[in-house]
Amino acid sequence: MRQIERDDGCLIFDDTVQEKEFTDENEIMCWHYDHCKGRSVKGINLLNALYHSGDVSIPVAFEVVRKPYRFSDVKTRKVKRAAEFTKNELMRSMVATCVANSIKFRYVLTDSWFASKENFEFILKNGKHFISALKDNRWVALTETDKNEGRFVRISQLELIDQQAVRGWMKGFPQEVLFVRRVFYPQGTRQQTKTAAPVC
Repeated sequence: MRQIERDDGCLIFDDTVQEKEFTDENEIMCWHYDHCKGRSVKGINLLNALYHSGDVSIPVAFEVVRKPYRFSDVKTRKVKRAAEFTKNELMRSMVATCVANSIKFRYVLTDSWFASKENFEFILKNGKHFISALKDNRWVALTETDKNEGRFVRISQLELIDQQAVRGWMKGFPQEVLFVRRVFYPQGTRQQTKTAAPVC
């Protein structure tokens, strides 16, 4: 990594679930929500940090999501598991470790799962910038006057064309950010996938 790192490098965070349907359950091998399948599956949940610089990507950190606490769901009366640390807490810890290890990077890239005020403020506090996907129900204002007077609109209402960028504010986040709309076409289909990424 030291051979390829650059000041404008990126840390890319994403989690994955390795499904193990027939393995006995424990604090690691347990039920996790899988965004790809839209439901909970039994398996191992890994949070990965990938360092990207130039044309090279190298894994630099990972955390296994552990759920050591057992509890009974009030509605279903089923025994479930809870984690000691959230994935957001694990992500912030991994960013802090990469900073402490003097890894050269400027940006932290995440999906919408990690698009929270606490994460954004933590990244900026550590002298880095963030690029993150946003869900279409996030509230934004495109002028400082609208922000100060509480006039926010859903980001899905912004009529932006692909790759258009506008400055604005997210509700509850004080820093001005850059919103960029991207339209993606999944392989083998013409159906559009839209995302708006705040850059700060």
